[in-house]
Amino acid sequence: MDKRPLDVVVLSDIHLGSYGCRAKELVNYLKSISPNILILNGDIIDGWQFSKRYFPVSHIQVIKEVMQMITKGTRVFYITGNHDEMMRKYSDIQIGNFTLTDKLVLEIDNKMVWVFHGDVFDNTTKSSAKFLAKLGSKGYNLLIRFNRFINFILKLFGQERVSISKRVMAGVNKAVSKINDFEMIAAELAIEKKYDYVVCGHIHQPQKRIIKTTEGKVTYLNSGDWVEHCTALEYQQSEWSIFEYDEKKFPLQANVDEQPKLSVVTDEISFYINSLAI
Repeated sequence: MDKRPLDVVVLSDIHLGSYGCRAKELVNYLKSISPNILILNGDIIDGWQFSKRYFPVSHIQVIKEVMQMITKGTRVFYITGNHDEMMRKYSDIQIGNFTLTDKLVLEIDNKMVWVFHGDVFDNTTKSSAKFLAKLGSKGYNLLIRFNRFINFILKLFGQERVSISKRVMAGVNKAVSKINDFEMIAAELAIEKKYDYVVCGHIHQPQKRIIKTTEGKVTYLNSGDWVEHCTALEYQQSEWSIFEYDEKKFPLQANVDEQPKLSVVTDEISFYINSLAI
């Protein structure tokens, strides 16, 4: 398969180290693209669910594919989220083509793009509610495993897979959205800061829409997740689009090769990059 050249790719909510992670599908996708910039927008490694007893080879392969991109000149930005918040104490470090940060501003084709995970606007990840959020995450992980068992049985009988967990997550996200008004808060703040695009993750809902207020307008983008939706944001030919994984086009062939040798090279890029406090 020839790799598709892309200017920018945004991935979020991969949740490596959890049973819900669709790592094999993600490896296939990563093998199919060649981006100039890759933005990992939070919850890449699930620190809430991480266990030494569960980190499959396919999850390691995801990390390997990202490393190979770095060695081939792709600029990778890792933006921390709530599930990988343990990395926030190391924010704003750069090693060659790899940068770890909490938020990012890019100027792309004379348009200002503001990128951050989005948990800062979610009250369920703060203070006492954080315990309930983690408890809910463990329950969701169990639901994923049950869902996989159901789909295994359905496959034996030649039936299409169902997503019980997606329906539950959608219902939860609707409730959370009503309480926190996530998208509008992000959009209003982006308009206030005069940005053209605001890019988030966190709520596992892929989205591209223009939000208008009395103060102006902004294009809100959300990269979705690689637990249920298997989506990414792609920027090419001056246009943002939502990529949705289709397993019929990507036969699952994610195998582990030899370990890559990390040889990072710093290249000049044509994008203006700047970290900015929210």
